[in-house]
Amino acid sequence: MLRRAQENDAAAVTEAVEASLDYLRPWMPWATASAATLAVQRERCRRVEELWAKGTDYIYHTWLPDGPLAGCVGAHRRIGPGGIEIGYWTHATHAGSGYATAAVRVLTPHLLRLPDVDRVEIHCDELNVRSAAIPQRLGYRLDRIEDRDPQAPAESRRLMIWMTP
Repeated sequence: MLRRAQENDAAAVTEAVEASLDYLRPWMPWATASAATLAVQRERCRRVEELWAKGTDYIYHTWLPDGPLAGCVGAHRRIGPGGIEIGYWTHATHAGSGYATAAVRVLTPHLLRLPDVDRVEIHCDELNVRSAAIPQRLGYRLDRIEDRDPQAPAESRRLMIWMTP
């Protein structure tokens, strides 16, 4: 189930991040020990509600049918006019189970209906094969590969930019 992030999700997010640090750290610059604390996640969830109200970021949590948090997917207005970027992460226990793919599949058409959005992008490092499989599965096209400084330990210097067709 995909549900808009709420401040009262902080404990579940903390548990998921803490349990997944080793899995997330190679690809996510924010995946640090401090990110796995309740205080940080409570503030993040509170801030998410403010960003939603401003219309800059839309963060959702993915939940398993029986309740545990499976991961997070967000849409961010950080790529310039007409575009919105989707980012995601999955709890290590549920990696490869299709939860992130399902969330992106649901979210993409809704984002394209926003009046000021004409494209949705997914950015991931060229070496992050699991992350790149999601846009491929959903029919996004590889628009370009850009050189950039690595942001996380396992990253190369090449960022793939996937776009909706």
